[in-house]
Amino acid sequence: MSEDAISKLGDMVRNARKAQGLTQESLASMCGVGIRFIRELEQGKASCHMGKAFHVLTMLGLDVRIDGETL
Repeated sequence: MSEDAISKLGDMVRNARKAQGLTQESLASMCGVGIRFIRELEQGKASCHMGKAFHVLTMLGLDVRIDGETL
């Protein structure tokens, strides 16, 4: 995944979290991950665990599309 794509993913997570009125702490608790993970995901850290990232996206109601197909 390119740095640009990772950065965009982080921005999408942050925007969805804020739109839903969630803090990083409340989102972390809801997803069963640490707040540090949420921070790093939103910052676009390249080494984020993708399984956890997909779980957070699902909890926020976001779909992931690759080459026009929804995951």
